[in-house]
Amino acid sequence: MSTNLLDTAKSLPLSERIELVEALWESIIQDGYEPELTTAQAEELDRRLAAHEKNPGEVISWKTVKADLESKYGKS
Repeated sequence: MSTNLLDTAKSLPLSERIELVEALWESIIQDGYEPELTTAQAEELDRRLAAHEKNPGEVISWKTVKADLESKYGKS
């Protein structure tokens, strides 16, 4: 990577650097990159699945979650 490119990116305001990182990550994903889960992530997914299978009725609908988030943070 060009040092000049990195220096230019570092000189951007924080909000623009975040936008740049998000755009770069999206382009990486669009190119087919699928990072492997870490052990901790896989264990957490397994824990959540087991909890759901044990108590399948203890769920919150997406509609409710979305409404709560919009109420707390505003509509996006």
